[in-house]
Amino acid sequence: MTTPLDRVAKVYREYPRQFWVLIIALFIDRLGGALIFPFLTLYVTQKFNVGMTEVGAIFGMFSLTSIFGSMIGGALSDRIGRKTMLIFGLVFSALSSLLMGLVDSFTLFLFSALIVGLLANVAGPAQQAMVADLLPEKQRAEGFGILRVAANLAVTIGPAIGGLLAGKSYLLLFICDGVFSIITALIVALAVRETLPEKSKEQAQESMLQTFQGYGVALKDTTFVAFIGACILMSLVYMQMNTTLAVYLRDHHNITPQYFGYIISMNAGMVVLMQFSITRIIKQYPPLLMMALGTLLYALGFSMYGFVTTYLLFLAAMAIITIGEMLVSPTSQALAARFSPEDMRGRYMAVFGFSWVIPSTIGPILAGVILDNANRPEWLWYVAGFIGLSATAAFLRLHTKVHFAHIETEEPAITGG
Repeated sequence: MTTPLDRVAKVYREYPRQFWVLIIALFIDRLGGALIFPFLTLYVTQKFNVGMTEVGAIFGMFSLTSIFGSMIGGALSDRIGRKTMLIFGLVFSALSSLLMGLVDSFTLFLFSALIVGLLANVAGPAQQAMVADLLPEKQRAEGFGILRVAANLAVTIGPAIGGLLAGKSYLLLFICDGVFSIITALIVALAVRETLPEKSKEQAQESMLQTFQGYGVALKDTTFVAFIGACILMSLVYMQMNTTLAVYLRDHHNITPQYFGYIISMNAGMVVLMQFSITRIIKQYPPLLMMALGTLLYALGFSMYGFVTTYLLFLAAMAIITIGEMLVSPTSQALAARFSPEDMRGRYMAVFGFSWVIPSTIGPILAGVILDNANRPEWLWYVAGFIGLSATAAFLRLHTKVHFAHIETEEPAITGG
């Protein structure tokens, strides 16, 4: 009889050791971030006595500069290596966390957000490229699913601890995040090997300008750009979970940070328990259809917050959102990796990052304006539902034009343009 421990051991043996070392390192870093992020809007509104419009401006400026940071990181990860950029990003993530925790004026906090956005996101493309480098095509969706399990295990633990620390001092959250990032940087430096593919003679002689010009190849890939556009609409909806939802529930339904932490922890706990199994099940289906289904669940779950008024139904809405999240997140990352040529993977992943940073630039500001000025703040969730339905239609449209063999296939089959 096969025991759960036997199944865990079997999964462990299916993946290379370097992959697991990277997963453990990134778990530690995500644990530090999970202490802060669910409470960041609460911290800013309380410490600086500002509304959600100003908070939206902070998130927008952070995301705007992170676009440039991600593009720099993507190009350099293809040029000088994934490992170097990952360590660089982790160190600056630690320093930026301390900076944000120590500033005592809203203007300085806004300035620190610009610095954080520019420097702390240079490692994102390198991280995703390294996962894709380490795993063959047939394992990438599951590999990104495992990465999500690790991240959400951190989020399961982090908000509960963060809520307790926030009750004593928000500064403790920023200090812990910085320490965890430094620990992660040390693990990567000592135990993770470089995964950058060997360059051809022509690639080795490529100038820095030519490296950055490689972004033009990704931006001329019309199918990839259409996929990014659909992901942007989807992310406009999903990002409300980490920006406006906590403040909306606090101000309009008297949900305390502690109880909001439980909602987020449930989301993360579901991912930890179910993500890997769901990823293995859905890999037999067309990935763009899975993107459409997951986005439809986003539309349903987020729009519920405009209709329901009890804590139990708030949890139910989050459960629906989480199922959608488990469908789209590893699938979208695996699809982005399949679009990218091996020698341009960092740059393609940086462009894929636009699907998050662009919504993060404009989404919080627009949502803040609705929450601060609308007579009926629940309209935010009606708008989110409409955008989610639009994104669902976009993925369905892509599915009719682009055919991918299912995720398990060794080589991608792509038609359409």
